[in-house]
Amino acid sequence: MKIGFLGLGKMGAPMAKHLITAGHELRVWNRTEGKTEPLLREGAIAAATPAEAELGADAVITMLFDDAANEEVIFGPNGLMDALSPGVLHLSCSTISVALSERLTGEHARRGIDFVAAPAFGRPEVAEQGRLWIVVAGEEGAVARARPLLEPLSRGISVVGTEPPMAHAVKLGGNFLISAMIQSLSQAFVFAAGQGIDAETFLETVNSALFQSPFYAAYGRVMLHPPGHPGATIELGEKDLRLLREAAASRGTRLNLPETLAQVFAQARAAGLAEEDWAVGMYRISQQGN
Repeated sequence: MKIGFLGLGKMGAPMAKHLITAGHELRVWNRTEGKTEPLLREGAIAAATPAEAELGADAVITMLFDDAANEEVIFGPNGLMDALSPGVLHLSCSTISVALSERLTGEHARRGIDFVAAPAFGRPEVAEQGRLWIVVAGEEGAVARARPLLEPLSRGISVVGTEPPMAHAVKLGGNFLISAMIQSLSQAFVFAAGQGIDAETFLETVNSALFQSPFYAAYGRVMLHPPGHPGATIELGEKDLRLLREAAASRGTRLNLPETLAQVFAQARAAGLAEEDWAVGMYRISQQGN
């Protein structure tokens, strides 16, 4: 299948590579041209603009940082939207606001273009392994068309509804749970240290006894053994929490915990940790409070 792929960051680049390995023909675009070079060596074709990435494509995948990047790439000059034609499938793998997802859903419907939301759970190393968990929402026929493109990237796919904003809402809810887990684990590590208990021993014990969760184990390791390069940053976690709060407010839903976590992110930003790993930065803020 011919695919246009927009956004070759920490997540997008390995996803695009897996699609090439699966035998698809890719035309790729990224705002930073150097990011395309490794994929060109794998056989991808470079597009000069987002619109050009759609030329002759059966499907276009966007994996962009935030709402602003999506707005610019999709609706801006030489943007994707005006280039899309009926028959092309657009998959939005970005983590974006529910409001923007609603706008995209309406705009695609008005133009008669299939649109599927397909945000992914997983850090960059999981994307490199082709083991993301992808949350999908869209019309049944469009989702069926999307599956062959998503399966090479993932260990599992959850279809959560027929309206694309549902998938983006699930992603924001999941990322909120990750922040809540990191914060509670940070506080528990600080408590354990105060009692003279080794953090590794504490983590292994409570995870074995209570949660049996690979996520607790993985994020606990990241917190105790910071990686050389951050996976998701504090800035990214803060952005996703803000989008969740906005989505909740738009439906009149009152949530208390996100407000508390927003204060933690604000403290991390004030401490100069915006580019720090999400888990590591939140743990450091907990440690600084003692």
